[in-house]
Amino acid sequence: MTLATGESSAGGLIGHLLTEVPGSSQVFVGGAVVYHNRLKEEIGVSSQTLERHGAVSKETVEEMATATRRWAGTDIGLAETGIAGPKGVSEDRPAGLFFIAVASADGVVSERLMLDGDRSQNKLHCAESALRLLLRYVEGDA
Repeated sequence: MTLATGESSAGGLIGHLLTEVPGSSQVFVGGAVVYHNRLKEEIGVSSQTLERHGAVSKETVEEMATATRRWAGTDIGLAETGIAGPKGVSEDRPAGLFFIAVASADGVVSERLMLDGDRSQNKLHCAESALRLLLRYVEGDA
């Protein structure tokens, strides 16, 4: 199976962690850091989803994972979006709020995370959580 990543707030950290593993080039094709909404749209996230639900939402991350998979031509798309901190956007979108998703031809699985570290810790915990979700998905446990 092949994998591509679509990252927003983690800024490429998932791809970095994947490429730290010898032999990852057999599976990992590459990724896109789509920090700005315009780039999310360019890989295939609809402007309507972004307007209706916001960049940090279950709906957006699921579209990001699906769009990443299609954009890269891979079996699996892994995506994340969130608010690393130190400040949140609003009371209902605080610092530490992240969404992660895995998409394949079989569908999409996503999770909401609420992290409480500083900016760097939140980014790392998000990336690690996304990789754990990917592992569970591949093993059939997600």
